[in-house]
Parts: sequence; C-alpha cells; structure tokens
Amino acid sequence: MAESIASNSRQQKEKIDPMLIKVSIILVFGSLAPLLDSTMVNVAIKTIAGELKSTVSVIQWVITGYVLAMAIAVPVSGWAINRLGGKRLYEFSLVLFFVGSVLSSLSWNIGTLIVFRLLQGIGAGLLMPTMTNMLVQISGGRNIGHMASIVSLPMLLAPILGPVLGGIIVNSLGWRWIFYVNIPVTVIALLLAFWGIPEDSPLKEKQTLDIAGILLLSPAFALLIYGIAQIASHGGLNSSSVFVPIVTGLLMMAAFIFYALHTKISPVLDLHLYQSRNFSATSVLLFMSGIITNGGMLLLPLFYQQVRGESVLYAGLMLIPQGVGMLLTRTQMGKLTDRIGARPIVMVSLIITAAGTLPFAFADSGTNGILLAAALLIRGAGLGGVFIPLMVSAYVGLSSEQIPHASIATRILQTIGGAFGSAVLATIIEHQLTSRTASGIQNVIGAYNVAFWWSVGFTVAAVIPTLFLAVHKQSEQESS
Repeated sequence: MAESIASNSRQQKEKIDPMLIKVSIILVFGSLAPLLDSTMVNVAIKTIAGELKSTVSVIQWVITGYVLAMAIAVPVSGWAINRLGGKRLYEFSLVLFFVGSVLSSLSWNIGTLIVFRLLQGIGAGLLMPTMTNMLVQISGGRNIGHMASIVSLPMLLAPILGPVLGGIIVNSLGWRWIFYVNIPVTVIALLLAFWGIPEDSPLKEKQTLDIAGILLLSPAFALLIYGIAQIASHGGLNSSSVFVPIVTGLLMMAAFIFYALHTKISPVLDLHLYQSRNFSATSVLLFMSGIITNGGMLLLPLFYQQVRGESVLYAGLMLIPQGVGMLLTRTQMGKLTDRIGARPIVMVSLIITAAGTLPFAFADSGTNGILLAAALLIRGAGLGGVFIPLMVSAYVGLSSEQIPHASIATRILQTIGGAFGSAVLATIIEHQLTSRTASGIQNVIGAYNVAFWWSVGFTVAAVIPTLFLAVHKQSEQESS
C-alpha cells in the first residue's frame, strides 16, 4: 500500500502540465531584460560618468535609484495583482520597463538618466514578484520547486553573462545600447505574454493599498541614502545638505514605525514580524547582504577600469569568476539548508566572502590578475551561499498568515540594502579621492583599497546577527 502511494506521488511529481512549463518559459524570457540590465549598467558606469561629466557619488544614483524604485514597487505589486490580475500586471510591468529603457537611451544629462532609471526600476520591481505569484496561482501550488528552478535560471546566469554582454555592447556600440537592447526583448516578451499566458481575473475581495505607509517609508529611505551620498561632496556630517536629509529620513522612519503599529489596515511593512528573533536577525542579514552584493558590484568594475586601466569589455570579462563561483554554490544551497539549517551555511559563506574580498583591499595596478580572478571565484562562492539560506530562514516559526507579509518584507530589505551599499561605498571612494594628499594613480588605488576594507568590514559585521538565527534541529525533524 505504502509503495503504491509513493509510486503515485512520484508520477504526479513527474507529470507537469505543459501549460505550466510554457508559462514558466515565457516568464523567464520576460525577466531577462531587467536582470541583465542591472548587471550591464554596473560595467558601464565609468563610461556613462565620463560622457555625462559626472562624479562617482552622483553617477551611483543610476544604480541606487533603480534599486530604490524596485524596493518601493515591491509592496505595491501585491495590491496591484489583487486589483488587476496577474497577466495584466505582468504586461503593465513590461510596458513600464520598455518605456523606461527607451527614455534612458535618450537621456541628455545625468539628471534625466537617473529619473528614467527610476521608471525602469518601478517596472522591474512590479515584474519580479508578479512572476512568482502567477506561477503559484497557475500551478495550484504543485511542482513549485521544479518551476522555481526554471525561473531562477536567469538569476543564476545574470552575474556571469551581464558584465560580459555589457562590456561587449559598451565597447562596440556605446552605453546607450545597453538600453536599446531591452526594446526588442520586452516587445517579444509582451507578445509572448499576450498569446501564451492564460487570462486570470482580479480577486473579488479588494485589498487596501497602504498609501500612508508608502508615503512615509519610501521617502525615509530615499532621504537617508541621499544624505549619505552628500557626505562626499560636503566633507562630513556638519553640512546642512547632509544633516537635514538624514535627520528628516530618521524622523519619517520613526513616524512610520508609530503608524505601522497603530494602523487598522495591513501596513506596507508588518512590524509585528520582528517579534520573532529569528526573523529580525534574518532581516538584518538580508539588508547587509544587499550592501555586500550591490556594493561590490559597483566597486569591482570601477576598480578594474580606474585602477587597472582595463577597457570596459575586459572589466566585464574579469568579473566572470565571481558569477561562476555564485553558480557553483547557489545551486546546492536549498538542499543543504534543509539538512543542516541556515546558521552554519551563512556563517561559513560570510567568512568565504570576506576572504575573497580581502585581496582587493591590498591590490594595485600591478597585482597578479590570476590571483584577483581566484579571489573573485572565492567571493562569488561565498555570496552564492548567503541568499537562499536566508530566504529559507525568514519563514521559520511564522504562521501562514504572516508568510505573505514576510515575503514582501524580505524583498524590501534586500533591495534597500543594495541601494545603501552602492551609496555608502560610492561615498567612501569619492571622500577618499577628495581628501587624500597623494596624487594620480596612487590616490585612486588608496581610495579603492579603503572602500574594499569597508566592504570586508560589512561582511565580517554580518557574522554577529548570524549568531541569532534559529538552530536547525535535525533530530526533531526526522522524528516527526
């Protein structure tokens, strides 16, 4: 009897609806442009800064603004899918990203590029969670693991292919082509979605959008990041250009906390989740993982171009080992986390990431390229072991009602952490470049060494909240 049940369950797992596979492939194709775009832009930052006559602390807003807009759009996606339905929202997200790409390609100065990247970020921020929701709804909750492995493929390949494609495009055609290439991809994705994704209806029970919460939380993060970015150009915290936005951001953050704890509607970020020590620790780690990952993705291409004097194409090629390292470890993290828990994996992964970053804190224009490639492979292997265990850990001990709120909170915290990482490390580089007495290449080398030391520091500091992650009890799980 038990054998027949097991045999039937295996057959059910093996029989995957062809419609579900088709929809998964369509959704994967639609995600290609946003995922590759973010990594391609990182490689092009130096070229864009040169043509648009911008500094590092200003040009980083091309990345930071995009990530921040994504974070703002994530909580809106849950409400929007409730109101519009998955297919309509997915198509609307692609249209937004398409319009943002066209406008970004036509930017005439740094200000317009930053604004148009915000529009791109909103489209991407709506698109990614909508994909997940649509898969769950269409599959009816079956074969989610198999579908997730298909959908996550571009996320695994983007760190490898993005920098290389970005380098080839910028080197051959110019930085505007990074946005031009999004146009045919999004048009094809829209046509595939129109013909290949089944219609779905909005839910009858209309969800309330927490407009007040968004209007408090989003500007709070934006002001804090803006204040941090102003430190480089004003030399410290004493300037009103630094002090005012940071204090205002903190006050708005405090106002949101008070509001979220007392509002009668479902807040954009449910603070009651933080009554769980494990969720609090996971949230801090997700925020810090955003800093470690995105901050490094800003620093590394600039290091190869400004310190090593490499072309944008060669800088992209030099980043391949990091992507390979992420691919090698990330694919096994889900099973390993189920077996031994998140704490030891995250702990070891952070140590590996720090070890892979450390050589760059000593590197200069003459450092052996093979040594740096090996360091990037190690760094990538460490990064690949951080994210998935944290996403698994985030849901430990939560009730079924809390899981949707936890999903939104984790996405927001990771993307906001990414925005902070880019802003903080760009500010450190700019401050070092303006305050050092050394001149020429030695000044640039020293600035990047300090920035990489900060990156190592953030990684080591992340070990502390790792100690508060829930302990995995294998024996209890096996006995149950």
